[in-house]
Amino acid sequence: MKDNSRRGFMGKAFGAVAGVGAVASLYAMKKSWDPLPSVKAAGFTTLDMSAYKENELVVEKWRGKPIFVLKQSKEMLDTEGENMSKVTGKTTATIDKTRLIKVGDAHYMVTIGLCTHLGCIPGYNPDKKSFLCACHGGMYDDTGMVTKSPPPRGLDIPPFKIKGNTLVLGEEGPEYKKMKETGITL
Repeated sequence: MKDNSRRGFMGKAFGAVAGVGAVASLYAMKKSWDPLPSVKAAGFTTLDMSAYKENELVVEKWRGKPIFVLKQSKEMLDTEGENMSKVTGKTTATIDKTRLIKVGDAHYMVTIGLCTHLGCIPGYNPDKKSFLCACHGGMYDDTGMVTKSPPPRGLDIPPFKIKGNTLVLGEEGPEYKKMKETGITL
């Protein structure tokens, strides 16, 4: 009878050690599959929107991509309709602000700074308030809309969420979701 109780104890002890080893192995595997903290941190970028100056392009970085941030001046907002009419040939007095992001009382163009034609980085001309992609001559206005082909669409807007006076890139807030639903961005 002593053999059975000893054998039972050894079986239970071996089972417990095997169970702890299996849990430790699963935990180690999960840790190796999880992204590193540095990778997680690269997924979100927080921008303090009060730091930007009107008609001054600032290039930020998000997930290894250039992000164009351009604070719109009153003049840019007032003349936007005129710029659009020169490009389209239509006379309109309305100002198209649908691509702009409003944080507080200011409007900002926030886009991924890669041409939608072949992925080149367009240059900004503050005097003309426009972007030129020198590779194939594509042009964008100060809202990121195409004014001269070959780009097939405007500069892409990254996912964002507005939190007070900051913009968090990488999170989809209600403003971004609305832009996506209406086809302003992909």
